This record gives sequence, structure tokens and C-alpha cells, in this order.
Amino acid sequence: MRFTSEQHLADGVLEREFTLGDIPGFLWTPASASPSAPLPLILLGHPPLGLRRMYPRLVARARHAAAEGFAAATVELPGSGDRPRWPALDEARADLRRTMAAGEPVVDALVDALVLPLVDRAVPEWRATMDALLSLPGIGGPVGYSGGVISIGVRLAVVEPRIVAAGLFAGSLVPRVMFEEARQVTIPLHVLLQWDDEGNDRQAALDLFDAFGSAEKTLHANMGGHAGVPEFAGEDAARFFARHLR
Repeated sequence: MRFTSEQHLADGVLEREFTLGDIPGFLWTPASASPSAPLPLILLGHPPLGLRRMYPRLVARARHAAAEGFAAATVELPGSGDRPRWPALDEARADLRRTMAAGEPVVDALVDALVLPLVDRAVPEWRATMDALLSLPGIGGPVGYSGGVISIGVRLAVVEPRIVAAGLFAGSLVPRVMFEEARQVTIPLHVLLQWDDEGNDRQAALDLFDAFGSAEKTLHANMGGHAGVPEFAGEDAARFFARHLR
């Protein structure tokens, strides 16, 4: 991990840009960070739209995490932002746009082509990021995962024992194979669902929630479309992580 820039935000949060190999990312730590009192860490997932485009929302989430005494970090997803283009993924995204514009059903093969390769590449990168971050002075875990592509969160919850709680957004297409993986998830979950999400299959989201094997899982459903998440939903998620990361 190599830090490439840093700045202090208005509330004292230290923001550092880094690269891990060729993967860019951000790390935010509160002013209270100290090697003598290592902080829990929240990994901030996001859709594959590019870190620069997502930055305003990510930094707002990071500042909320810092106010709770947590470090927060994110990395650019494969094939997004400034990372090299991924032709197969670009083609799958274009196919999805054409399918939805035509009002046609999104078939399983398209969902698999769009999501599964991304999960297969992104999850090892997230785990390598955890290795690097948890070796830094002042960050000691436990680790939570918040938001982003829900299938990435599901896979991480299954394979990564350092993640002890996850807040997931049921706002993306889910391959059928991920339902089997969901049954292996046992950590506490806080799942957010926008009831009228125009690009999401509500019943599939409910079925995925039902499939999770966690003894503690909570579904927060709010009226409105994909971009209409109410502000208090973030407050609910913050309380969830406060319970499980402190």
C-alpha cells in the first residue's frame, strides 16, 4: 500500500488516497485515531460507477463512520473509474441497458455475465485491502462491510472471517448461485430495500433476505425508488455498526 495524498477535512477526519498495486482507494480516519487504541474498520462498498463519481456519497458515509469512532476505506472496483477497461463487463452492461430499455426480461445468463466475474475479481482485492489496512498503526478491527454490490457483500460475508457484520443494499441484480452462498452467511445483517426500486426485482430481494442463514438479520424497507433512500436509513445503519463493531 502506498499513500499518494492526504488532507484533513473540516471535522478533523484525515483522508488519505492510496494505491494497492494498481488499485486506487481512500482511507478515512477520525481525529481520535491512535496506535495505542486501534479502531474498528468499515469497508465502504459502492456500485461500479467510478470512485470519482461516487466520492461525494462515499466521503459523507466515511464522515458518519468517523463520528462513531470508526475508520472507513474503499477501493475502485475492477473495470471501473481509472482502472483498465474490462471489455466483457462493458459488453454485459451494454446488453443490460439495451434489455431494460426494450422492456424485456433480464435473463439469468445476462445477470451471471454481469455480476459473477465482478464478484470473483473484486472479493480477493477487498481481502488484500483488509490485509494492508489492518497492518497499519491505529486500525485493528473488527471489520464491517457496508453497501455496494450486494453479491460482493454476500461473498465477503461467506469467505472473510474478519468481517463480523454487514450492512447490505438490496438494489442490484443477484445471480441464482448467490442464493446458495447466502445460506452460508451467519454474521449479523442489516439489509436496506427500496420498495419501488425501478431496476430491482423486489421479490428476488425478499427471497435473498429469506435465504440468509444469519440468526440476526433485519430488513429495512422504505417506499421510493433506487435513489430515494431516506436520510434516517443511514442513521439506522450507523446504530447497527455501533452495536457490532464496538
